[in-house]
Amino acid sequence: MALVSLDLARGHCRADPGVEDELIGLYLAAAEQAALDYLSRQVFESVEALNAAAQAGTAGPNAMVVNAAIKAAILKTTGDLYANREDSVVGANAVELPLTARSLLRPHRIVPGV
Repeated sequence: MALVSLDLARGHCRADPGVEDELIGLYLAAAEQAALDYLSRQVFESVEALNAAAQAGTAGPNAMVVNAAIKAAILKTTGDLYANREDSVVGANAVELPLTARSLLRPHRIVPGV
């Protein structure tokens, strides 16, 4: 399942095709997984995929179709991972990454136990 294409992620990172595709693909997969973990729900790339999973009984509770906010959060996280390859920055305050992505995802989050 790919919620955001490699081409879109590459464009967001302003990288040339083929040069760092493997690295951007890794960051993209990590960003998608982080978004899904934060949301605590399954997200599908299309209505058809959601319906197929629902018919198969694998959609889970509160499943949804990806929207622009989730895609933007995934791109933001991918871009942050690409641009900031180290955990700490010398001479700057370290901040939790990425705050914008969390803000985009928060309205769609299912909080466990609530």
